[in-house]
Amino acid sequence: MPRARTARPRSLGARLAVWYAASAFGLVLLVTGFLYWAMARSMEEEEAEFVRDKLYTLGVVLRAGNVSEVTEQVVEEITTEWAGGPDAELFVRLRDDRDVLVAETRGMADLGLPPAAFPAPTPLADGLGRDVWHTTPAGRVLQLRSIQAPWGPDDARTCRIEIAVDRTDDVALLEGVRRRTAAILAMALLGSTLGGVAIARRGMRPVSRIGETLRQIRSTTLHERIATHGLPTELRDLAATSNEMLDHIERAFRQLSRLSADIAHELRTPIHNLRGEVEVALARPRTPEEYRNLLGSCLEECTRLSGLIDSLLFLARAEGRSQELRPQPLVLGEELAGIAEFYEPLAAEAGVALSLRVGENARAELDRALLQSAVGNLIENAIAATKPEGSVTVTSGEENSGVYVEVADSGRGIAPEHLPHLFDPLYRVDAARGGGTGLGLSIVKSIAELHGGSVSLASETGVGTRVRLWFPAPAVRDPARPVPGSPRSG
Repeated sequence: MPRARTARPRSLGARLAVWYAASAFGLVLLVTGFLYWAMARSMEEEEAEFVRDKLYTLGVVLRAGNVSEVTEQVVEEITTEWAGGPDAELFVRLRDDRDVLVAETRGMADLGLPPAAFPAPTPLADGLGRDVWHTTPAGRVLQLRSIQAPWGPDDARTCRIEIAVDRTDDVALLEGVRRRTAAILAMALLGSTLGGVAIARRGMRPVSRIGETLRQIRSTTLHERIATHGLPTELRDLAATSNEMLDHIERAFRQLSRLSADIAHELRTPIHNLRGEVEVALARPRTPEEYRNLLGSCLEECTRLSGLIDSLLFLARAEGRSQELRPQPLVLGEELAGIAEFYEPLAAEAGVALSLRVGENARAELDRALLQSAVGNLIENAIAATKPEGSVTVTSGEENSGVYVEVADSGRGIAPEHLPHLFDPLYRVDAARGGGTGLGLSIVKSIAELHGGSVSLASETGVGTRVRLWFPAPAVRDPARPVPGSPRSG
């Protein structure tokens, strides 16, 4: 099967140059063409008016007196008044209705024009009629017409007037004008092309500057930005948008770099622990009880490592939209009561009072496993951040055409400088997060966004922290968003 031919990219600068050159040359062509047409038209009208005047005079003579007198007057008019000769511009021949030559201007016979060379006669009342062009062997260009005119006072007879107008000078003049016009058009085309190229280059210079700046940006130069000073309005908007995009890319790259380093650190710790314990186990023979203790410790590290990997995979799937949600109608009070009951032993062990205040009618269409994971993460974090004899309160209700779940603690609180980063993956504040992996709040945020909701956090040092989840009711969900592997992640 033949390979499809790839279309070559078209240069915007080349297209601008072509459009400008074509527009400018088209305008010059239109103007010169109109001027040439107006000049030729004026010359034609001038010649036609001259012939009409002569025909009017001849028509008056043809109608005056009897035929014999008319004939004498016509002959005198043609031979005397119309000088003729080799240099004349107008030649006339008069034939009667029997095709007998009555009179002709001097030099008419020398043109060698037979009657067949003239077009069919047109009645005098209809104007000049059709014309034909004829070139003599001597090179004279003639415009020929034939007119049928009444003869005598009673129009009893007719005659045919054959007219030849010498247009040699006019044709030569128009030919010279055409040559000069062609030269002008050639220069105009060249000038338009050069001007188009110059204007296109000048107009594309800001675009090239933007492209050059973008080409120089690498992972080590993400701080560079496009200079917007002096740019046209349209390109200034493009440059501003590109700079905003570079801001996002720089933040994402820094976050990715930090995340990669954090992931490497988080994975290295349990792996080193596993390796150390295995090396200790193999250093000398052990009793079965010692081997069981070592294997139990290794299992704990494997569980920690597995949980970390599952959490990272969940965040990756949440970002990549690779799976569907499984929403179902839920009564929030019942679901939160079950979650609080599950975490009651952990709270009691930490000496923290876990209480629940829920709205009776709060309902939403949510993924049950994701709700358990999100609220569970918040309760675990709240218990870890609260000193003994403190309290953790879970609240739910209806708000802003949706439902909310809020987990509040009376713990140590979080310093203001940490608040903007708390939802970043693997970001930890040990005093407030209990030494976890730093993925809990990231997972909570992803779960809220999966359902079309949001998460907010408020904290005051020495007072406590409040984290609120909000879901639309029924929750707006994207069927292409993923589901985590377990209800409790991170």
